[in-house]
Amino acid sequence: MKAAPGFRMKPRLRIFVLWLLTVLFLGRVAGQVMAGIYAPAFLPAWPEWYSGLMPYPWLLLSQLLLLMFMAVVNTDNARGLGRFHVTSTRARSGLICFAALYAGAMVLRYGVTMTLQPEERWTGGTVPIVFHFVLAGWVAVLAQPAKTAYR
Repeated sequence: MKAAPGFRMKPRLRIFVLWLLTVLFLGRVAGQVMAGIYAPAFLPAWPEWYSGLMPYPWLLLSQLLLLMFMAVVNTDNARGLGRFHVTSTRARSGLICFAALYAGAMVLRYGVTMTLQPEERWTGGTVPIVFHFVLAGWVAVLAQPAKTAYR
C-alpha cells in the first residue's frame, strides 16, 4: 500500500519535537507559577499568563495532568507500542483535524481579543494563546506517521 502524500517527519525527529513541545509547555506552567508567586522582572506579569476563564488551582491541576498525559503519549510513541502509540490512518486524520480546529480557534481568539481589547495590541494577553499553539503543534506532530521506511 502506498503512503499518502504530505508532510513526513523522520521518526527520531518526531519524538524529539514531541518532547520539545512538552518541555515548552512545562516551561509555560513553571513560568506562570513563578510569575504568580515571585513576579520576577524577567517574566511577563501575572495578567499576561492567566486569562481568568478557570479558577487558577483548577487550571494548574489540569495543566499538570495534561503534562503527565503528554509524557505517557510521548513515551508510548518513542517505544513504538502502548495504548497511545498512534498507528492508524483514521486516528492520524482525526488528530490533524483536531489540531487544525484548535489552532484556528486560537487565531479567532487572538482576533477577538485584539478587537475587544485594543490596548492589548499586539502582544498583550497572548501568552495563553501562544502556548495553545504549542499544544496544537504537539497534536499535529503526534499525528505524523509513527513508522515509515526512510531511505
